[in-house]
Amino acid sequence: MKLLVGLGNPGGAYARNRHNIGSMAADEIVRRHSFSPWRGKFHGLLAEGSVGGEKVLILKPETFMNMSGQAVAAAAHFHKLANGDVVVLHDDLDLLPGKVRVKQGGGAGGHNGLRSIDAHLGNDYWRIRLGIGHPGDKRLVTPWVLGDFAKDDQTWLRPLFDAVAEELPRLLAGDANGFMTRLAQALPVAPKNKSEP
Repeated sequence: MKLLVGLGNPGGAYARNRHNIGSMAADEIVRRHSFSPWRGKFHGLLAEGSVGGEKVLILKPETFMNMSGQAVAAAAHFHKLANGDVVVLHDDLDLLPGKVRVKQGGGAGGHNGLRSIDAHLGNDYWRIRLGIGHPGDKRLVTPWVLGDFAKDDQTWLRPLFDAVAEELPRLLAGDANGFMTRLAQALPVAPKNKSEP
């Protein structure tokens, strides 16, 4: 069994924020693979289903981003999952919009959600890093991540979510490189941030 975690902040006010791209991707996986309806559990919203024959739980923590580890650890410990069976979808400032990278372990890179998970679980879980780009000035990072995606971002967001949901069986089967290769082939080139040259 695998636990997929879509990071974001709870509530309608945050639903379209760049910081919630992990939560948005989780929604598409649940839709595409016909998971159960969301229900409240483990300090979050939980849906159950299967992907490529593997039983999968998808969790969207409702603890706010900087306390995400409480929800992830509760679910992982209850189901006696190893950290290698936990996959976290999250926003990444260091990747261009629409770029995706997968890795196991590593630092939090200033991401409060990852920092919280590291504190509760350790850092050797899998991460699907979903690029949102950087505003170009570190003083603008907070309003950037807590700002909504622009309407024209849908040109790369929709294909991104479709591709992640479509190719997820490869990743869950252990083929991280194949997952990234297929995503790179499927995704359009996203425009650079307007603040970039």
